[in-house]
Amino acid sequence: MLIIEIIQIIFLVYLGFATLYIFVFGFASLFPSPTKKNIKSKFRRYAVLIPGYKEDQVIIEVAKDALMQDYAGEMYDIIVIADSFKEETLETLRKLPIQVIEVSFDLSTKAKALNKAMDQLPNNYDVALILDADNLMEPEFILKINEAFNKGFVAVQGHRVAKNTNTPFAILDAISEEVNNNIFRKGHRVLGFSSALIGSGMAFDYNYFKKIMKSIEAVGGFDKEIELQILKGKIRIEFLDSAIVYDEKVQKAEVFSNQRRRWLSAQLHYFSVDFYSSIKHFFLYGNYDYLDKIIQFIQPPRVLLLGLLMMINVISVFLNPIEWVYIWFGVLAICILTFIFTIPAKFYNFNTIKAVFTLPKVFFLMFLSLLRIKGANKKFIHTEHGSVK
Repeated sequence: MLIIEIIQIIFLVYLGFATLYIFVFGFASLFPSPTKKNIKSKFRRYAVLIPGYKEDQVIIEVAKDALMQDYAGEMYDIIVIADSFKEETLETLRKLPIQVIEVSFDLSTKAKALNKAMDQLPNNYDVALILDADNLMEPEFILKINEAFNKGFVAVQGHRVAKNTNTPFAILDAISEEVNNNIFRKGHRVLGFSSALIGSGMAFDYNYFKKIMKSIEAVGGFDKEIELQILKGKIRIEFLDSAIVYDEKVQKAEVFSNQRRRWLSAQLHYFSVDFYSSIKHFFLYGNYDYLDKIIQFIQPPRVLLLGLLMMINVISVFLNPIEWVYIWFGVLAICILTFIFTIPAKFYNFNTIKAVFTLPKVFFLMFLSLLRIKGANKKFIHTEHGSVK
């Protein structure tokens, strides 16, 4: 019984801390983000970099859409970095008023594609704006990003939302994205922390980005490596809640599982690499942002957290003394409350109720992903996209 008690305490400490963490930042997201005054007013020149690997189905739509920004046309260039595209796709892209840079690697990665492109581009850009090959920007996206740079930020994350909710998996993926936006981006900014990066819909001072990218060798999770370097340098990352970029959500179980496996592997890898460094930077330089990012890396995914707490509560009713039952129920209640106020009101509908019945399958897939994460960040796992309006 003593061993069971010790194991239960360990689980309570880990899952309880994870629950309180998301509750604090989730609750903070209910309040307005801090505002800063403009340091100067300037219209910057943007390199909109769109790396893609075999993205023939979506890239033409994305390239055409990117040209429709409410921003002076001569002040931004659309640059498609084409890895393994079909010739007919390349021919269509070349007819558009954009730049196409073809790349090819034995092992394709987003970091390699971006570095190769920037080696060929002139240095007359002020900002590098990174999109995925399925991203669609709202017309004022660049204009809003530019305002953040006018306030003195050198790293900005836009608000990525779902452009499709056509399957139960897509709905749950869209909800997950918004929950993470509120906890790890808006809530963090409200409390004075840096926003987390997502991997697309993000912008950086061009020369700074080009410099740090030279050292990025990540196969999976390149945005995590960028983020760690930025935070290690005590640079604050802004989140723009109103700057919307649309992202295709996964529609199939297999794609969902591969994507989450890659993400989990990257997080555990960078936790192991940067843990001691983050502790040192916290005590020597007061760098709480860097340490906070490492803490995020060992947070259980929200679906796993909810599923584990539900399972433990059921078991607790039959095996635990009443005081333990109350404790575990309290932790579960806080977790559910966090979801209630971090899920946008638009998702409280009948389709979401139907999607909820898919949660056990999602939990099972996430659990399997944990068992199969070894080495997933060391090989390229392509997330396929379809043409979604």
